[in-house]
Amino acid sequence: MSDRYTVISADCHAGADLLDYRPYLEKRYHDDFDVWAATYVNPYEDLLADCADRNWNSERRLAELEADGIVAEVIFPNTIPPFFPSGSLMAPPPTAADFERRWAGLRAHNRWLADFCAAAPGRRAGVFQILLGDVEEAVKEIRRAASAGLKGGLMLPGTPPGSGLPELYSRTYDPIWATCAELGVPVNHHAGSASPPLGEEPAARAVFMVETTWFSHRALWHLVFGGAFRRHPGLRLVLTEQGSGWIPGVLGMLDYYHGRLVAAATEAGTAEAKFGAGLADGMGAAPSRVWRDHCFVGASFMRPHEVPLRDLIGVDKIMWGSDYPHDEGTHPYTREALRFAYAGVPRAEVAAMLGGNAARVYGFDLALLDPLAAKVGPTVAEVAEPLTEPPADATSPVFARGASVRVW
Repeated sequence: MSDRYTVISADCHAGADLLDYRPYLEKRYHDDFDVWAATYVNPYEDLLADCADRNWNSERRLAELEADGIVAEVIFPNTIPPFFPSGSLMAPPPTAADFERRWAGLRAHNRWLADFCAAAPGRRAGVFQILLGDVEEAVKEIRRAASAGLKGGLMLPGTPPGSGLPELYSRTYDPIWATCAELGVPVNHHAGSASPPLGEEPAARAVFMVETTWFSHRALWHLVFGGAFRRHPGLRLVLTEQGSGWIPGVLGMLDYYHGRLVAAATEAGTAEAKFGAGLADGMGAAPSRVWRDHCFVGASFMRPHEVPLRDLIGVDKIMWGSDYPHDEGTHPYTREALRFAYAGVPRAEVAAMLGGNAARVYGFDLALLDPLAAKVGPTVAEVAEPLTEPPADATSPVFARGASVRVW
């Protein structure tokens, strides 16, 4: 047994430089892309800085992750796909007028990502993108992306209030869940993609920070109460960069409502009977059981106050992530972040949360990764040593003072 951990980050981000998406677009969109790209102004400072190439420079990325002790990664999007006003995670749903071109842009990103993952065989699991406004087209793209080797699975867009999309509990999306279950494709829901627009006032930005994870969590109870997991037993859901400390309390709340409404449905004439009608037949098991059977958490930069809740969440459900290359990520202080969170935790549990669980969910080959980790991974003794003082210039929330368990 190696004295080092095999670390797989279940939350990293990447994408092509804007003009580098052009070869991945269908040729019929090239002229439109040239016109659009000529006037597009990138709103993100980090994508204009010298460090922006961390998103697409394969060699630099491998070197920086290895220096941080990480040997493999799950890759979510980060840069601007063609015809999008902003990064796809935060972009508002497309209008009817730009729907077709947005789809073309996402397909271009998925093609680029397949090549980017192929540049580091076995070390990258790319998360491909779809739009929800055309379920038939989404199913086609799921099959195509999966066959192209994108093992990170599907990134599920949000359905924020005002989007005009059916809610995620709608059976409209059953063909998507069925295809993902059939192909063994994980469904990932990343924070930030489900929040409604709030404006640019200082208060709006603060409210966004308070509410954004709650809007992302909605995917869990929508799919649970909507019965998606009962109809599609092979479906797996991963909630990423939404924290993890909220999970035990929310599961308890969901179990309470499930039990209360199912019971009320049998009591005709009561005020709550109509709220539970059909619920037991539609969704089946209690939410906490559905969580145990189908769900996982991409616990990006897991914080010390969340770690003691790991048994309530499920040690086999937790997948640590560095959030590279974001400012809130742990780079270049991943080793310190791991010490800060996991010192004193049994070795087998740390190994599961840092890599074993991600390998199982996303299909990484540990026989390929373990020899590399034996050279660059953080040592067991190192992670076991408590960190008394965070690095002075660290920007990750993992080191934030006064952090506490959130109610959501």
